Amino acid sequence: MRTAPTPQLSTERTDPHPQFTRGTPLTGLDEVPWDEIQDARGSAAAIPVLLDRIARGDAETARTALGELRQRVCRYGFVVEQATAATVPFLWELAQRPEVSCRARIIELLGSIAGARQWESTAAVYPKLLNRRENPVVWERAARRAVRARREAIERLMAEDDTEITRATTELARRLGE
Repeated sequence: MRTAPTPQLSTERTDPHPQFTRGTPLTGLDEVPWDEIQDARGSAAAIPVLLDRIARGDAETARTALGELRQRVCRYGFVVEQATAATVPFLWELAQRPEVSCRARIIELLGSIAGARQWESTAAVYPKLLNRRENPVVWERAARRAVRARREAIERLMAEDDTEITRATTELARRLGE
């Protein structure tokens, strides 16, 4: 009995961004002690799972995971948490991965973090806040520094053809004073 010939599949990559594939884990994600730091809901242990869903999920999965992540690290769009600064480098990485479906929303989240001053504003009125063992003003400042530390990506993001990404990046650059 004869069988049809099996076509030979190409072994060459056709991905224009081979360093970013759906199977590529986020750099250094397992090096953060997530279970030892806090987000808005308690332990930040769920953050790596959410970041992975954003990185590897379909559009709906990524959007849902980003919404939950936002509530954990930047509630209401202006209240950061202890885990926020540790999350920012991964947000920058995701924002630059072409296969991630919610990149503009990630950039908007980075903008919210960059503009967060809720704890500092509260401490200006209630200075005793600064005497707490876990000082949220320190978290807020660390989160803003983390956003600024990776701002060299702004130029690349501004060169994107996607108008949503360039709009969100323009706003982020404005917040950073770039």
